[in-house]
Amino acid sequence: MNEPNPPPAESAAPDPTFDVIPLGPDVRRAIDAMGYHHPTPVQRAVFEPAAEGRSLVVQARTGTGKTAAFGLPLVDRLVRPSGKTVQAMVLCPTRELALQVGREIELLGKFRGIKVAAIYGGASMSKQIDAIQAGAQIVVGTPGRVLDHLRQKTLDPAAIRVLVLDEADEMLSMGFARELHAILETLPKNRQGLFFSATLPPDIERLAQTHLRDPELITLSSDQVGALEVAHYVYVLREGDKIAQLIRIIEVEDPESAIIFCNTRDETQRVAEALKARGFDADWLNGDLPQNDRERVMSATREGRLRFLVATDVAARGIDISHLTHVINHDFPDTAEQYVHRTGRTGRAGRTGTAIAIVGPKDIGNLYLLRLTYKIRPIEKQLPSEGELKTRAERDLLQLFVDAFAGRAVHPDDLSLARRLLTHSDAERIVACLLRDHLGARGGDAATEAAEARRARNPLPERGAAAEPPRAAPVVRSEPSATSARPAQAERAQRREQDVRAREPKRVEVVAPAAPSRWEPPEEPDDDVPILESTRQGESRLPGITVSEPPELKTEPAFVQVFVNVGTREGVRASDLQKMLGAQGIAPEDTNGIRIRDRMTFVGVRKALLERTLAAFSGQVIGGRTVVAELARGR
Repeated sequence: MNEPNPPPAESAAPDPTFDVIPLGPDVRRAIDAMGYHHPTPVQRAVFEPAAEGRSLVVQARTGTGKTAAFGLPLVDRLVRPSGKTVQAMVLCPTRELALQVGREIELLGKFRGIKVAAIYGGASMSKQIDAIQAGAQIVVGTPGRVLDHLRQKTLDPAAIRVLVLDEADEMLSMGFARELHAILETLPKNRQGLFFSATLPPDIERLAQTHLRDPELITLSSDQVGALEVAHYVYVLREGDKIAQLIRIIEVEDPESAIIFCNTRDETQRVAEALKARGFDADWLNGDLPQNDRERVMSATREGRLRFLVATDVAARGIDISHLTHVINHDFPDTAEQYVHRTGRTGRAGRTGTAIAIVGPKDIGNLYLLRLTYKIRPIEKQLPSEGELKTRAERDLLQLFVDAFAGRAVHPDDLSLARRLLTHSDAERIVACLLRDHLGARGGDAATEAAEARRARNPLPERGAAAEPPRAAPVVRSEPSATSARPAQAERAQRREQDVRAREPKRVEVVAPAAPSRWEPPEEPDDDVPILESTRQGESRLPGITVSEPPELKTEPAFVQVFVNVGTREGVRASDLQKMLGAQGIAPEDTNGIRIRDRMTFVGVRKALLERTLAAFSGQVIGGRTVVAELARGR
């Protein structure tokens, strides 16, 4: 848009508001209610020609606001609320995307009385028929189920004036070409077509030329451009356990949230189980998973309760999760187009994005083809060394200190002394001794606790529609964002701070499954008491370092420590555990402290009461997790 008086070079032009699109008052009211503030480039480019009835082929990367791009002209101009027949059809590659698109269009047309029916496989046919007959003006569905309705004449195509293909290239690559042609043949010949695609392979061009009247091409940004905005890395694996190397990479890279792609269904389960065994929150998604389980997994991912989603290409198609920071190719894709689609799921809305691939000898040809086709040249990295793993452990411990003292008040005199200490020639040795004294006093369990805390950290949930559009704004080279993306570390630090502030004590029912809680116990006087009694006077758990431990902090010999596999993530409280012990006749004076960690708890009890303690805990259900208790092993 040309400006008569351009602003100075150092001041960025403000993003345009929805005033630039001539929307009716009802649709504008819906836009405001959904929390949309600025139209994306694809929304601005598509509205006018689409509202005028022209057929379009739009090339725009995944996550650029395409749903609203075709949804706005549909509800504002192209669909008549007074008509009680189906006037527009939107086809999507997967049921998840069909549901998502249907919900968003319904919100856009809320104040105009627009009704939307979502029709897809795996759901009741009769309910879908009822929704169509109830006066739905827009049908959003998957090709297979839409064709079923057309053949059974439960969907009348006579009044359909607009056909939208969302993710058209995805539908063709999934093998829906025959269904698409069959559907297109049943629709009125004078209808309008809006084809949206991240890439423009020849099949899309032939489909448009065959079934659209004088289609216009609008190219904003392909997934290739989106992929170029992402940092790409490859790890070359020549031999060894691939899953073990993946976990090693994840330990060092520490993704905030990621989709991990596998080429087979069985591999998704193996990878997810290996991650869970290591302490990460992970689940798998493939074509074998029933619909209700698919919805459960996706809900957990969007709500920030699932850090790693392990999926196949087919299962992940149509999934739009805006907060992903990483895409990891555990198995390298067979085609360059698949790689582009996979990696286009991260780095959205100005966020930083990272794509990681594990490449074996058989994948070198596909990697070379990717470079030739899309000019994407991933940076090769070496598999993490022992030194890098040691650095990760040190960073975990550092973060443990940062979190522990984040909200603690500091006396000015202590700050002054700290500054003097840091300028002393022997500062490093003194700080090292202070750290060892602190770590030794914690029973030597700090390194494990720090690693557990990092692995258990989940991403923040996606913000709702009232705060942010469901589809993120694009990163387009031709229209740079007014503000650059913050570095990943700064963004992650801010999210951690927000996460900590959001934590509140929450009481959970011990005997029934409950949602995971972010509650953490308050500081207690025994916070510095060692958990296990294996740290003896003058010994350290880290080699080469000697530490003197105050005698009063040593565990009483008459007591033993019991390990319990639940912690603050499940909403455990000391009073809950004490209540279980009481049911077995174990009084508070028979215990020697209850130490609750993020994913585990240690309970000190009299040695003579060990068996009754194990019986009190084992088999109970806390926070939806079955409790396992055992004698804690010294290190």
